[in-house]
Amino acid sequence: MKSFKKLGYIAIVALGLFLLAYLYSVFFKPTAYGSANTMGMMILGLILGGLIVFLIVKLLSKKQSEIVAESSHTVVESMRKVFKIVCAEGQFQEIYNYEQTKKLLKFIPSTKKALVIVKAKVLIGYDFEKCKWELDEENKQMKIVSFPEPEILSLEPDFKYYYFEEDLFNFINREDLEKIQIQGKKQVENAALQSGLKSIAAEQMRTVLTEMVAANRWTITNPEMLTLPLQTATKEKRE
Repeated sequence: MKSFKKLGYIAIVALGLFLLAYLYSVFFKPTAYGSANTMGMMILGLILGGLIVFLIVKLLSKKQSEIVAESSHTVVESMRKVFKIVCAEGQFQEIYNYEQTKKLLKFIPSTKKALVIVKAKVLIGYDFEKCKWELDEENKQMKIVSFPEPEILSLEPDFKYYYFEEDLFNFINREDLEKIQIQGKKQVENAALQSGLKSIAAEQMRTVLTEMVAANRWTITNPEMLTLPLQTATKEKRE
């Protein structure tokens, strides 16, 4: 397709040269009086101007076709049943400042920086596979043997890069971006664990489980097992 276009342009140029030669022989060839034809100059100018405008319009309106080929392969690695309950949800926004300095020739500092805002939705709840209890069906009583602390079940971060600063010999590469995402996610995770979400999740689970058991006319002999440990709750309040 491109070769045909090139041949077309060459043909247009050749035709233009031929037309110029013809017009010159008709209008611009010196007469017996040694003067050129003014009308011929005007016609030649109009033809040349039209030809130039035509070529410019064609070049500007030329659209390059782009072919995009996409393919994907999905592989299911594993599937299993789980019993997890979400009891608290939090929205977090963290500002993460990344800076790395290295020295060239052991004395010339070279620094690169990045400012990233991490927005994340954090879901905290319980994995009931870690729970253990004993049932007394005759007396309709349930004794909790072990009940885990609430944990992060899902963390969905969104990274927005607002500022980059690079040095001549210290550029931000793909490894730096991976480090930024890993550290930014850890920062959000720590903030979620230090917030009051775990206490909210524990209180929510205690209410739901107690009401569910009472609805079936059962009782929990040790409901204090559903309460967040005092040291963890105190740490959250302090933070």
